[in-house]
Amino acid sequence: MTDRSATHLVLIPSFNSGPLVLSTVRGARAAWSPVWVVVDGSTDGTGAALQAMAAGDPGLRVMLLPRNQGKGAAVLHGLEAAAAAGFTHALTMDADGQHPADRIAEFMALSAAEPAAMVLGEPIFGPEAPLARVRGRRLSNACANLETLWAGIGDSLFGFRVYPVAPLLAVMRAHRWMRRYDFDAEAAVRLAWRGVPARNVRVPVRYLKAEDGGVSHFHYVRDNILLSWMHLRLGAGFLARLPRLVRARAGAER
Repeated sequence: MTDRSATHLVLIPSFNSGPLVLSTVRGARAAWSPVWVVVDGSTDGTGAALQAMAAGDPGLRVMLLPRNQGKGAAVLHGLEAAAAAGFTHALTMDADGQHPADRIAEFMALSAAEPAAMVLGEPIFGPEAPLARVRGRRLSNACANLETLWAGIGDSLFGFRVYPVAPLLAVMRAHRWMRRYDFDAEAAVRLAWRGVPARNVRVPVRYLKAEDGGVSHFHYVRDNILLSWMHLRLGAGFLARLPRLVRARAGAER
């Protein structure tokens, strides 16, 4: 466990993640302090279990939302509290055991070395990864790269990332979207539009089977419709910003 950081925290949104959230939090706490968990209206008893963990751990904070609002809304709740407490950066990771807690310190060090940047995980998929999910994200990645004129977003959907808190809060406060599954991709695109550089780091991702405790709230129809609507909105924003993006790209290449 590292010494408590005054600038960088780990932020874990969780909704009905089952026992996996407990092992995820333990892994995160072994790697970093502090770790904050936002329980997004869970009804599986994990909120109480996490509060019990936090009672004996000053490096762990648990926030309970009264109803499920979506991943992005849970992250926003945590970011508002983080900014109020003086934190400048937040590493987001999923509660379901997919993301590698043993890489947290590396990502935090990269962020500390370049605090203006967002440090984006780029997933290395194992053979157990659902083929439809792997192929589907290629389309989202292509859209995100076009919408930013290839600003360097390696993977638009992978949620293991370090964000600068202030620019992300500014983006989220200005838009009523980004509150559910559309959070990760839209956050990366809109931050790139604001000139936040992306630094990509390849890391392994695990897809756990149901018999191993794996939990997935991804709904192929609902969430793909949500992503399609998101990219339509971002595409319109891209066209409006295109002259500015071209000028910025030309200036960066000089």
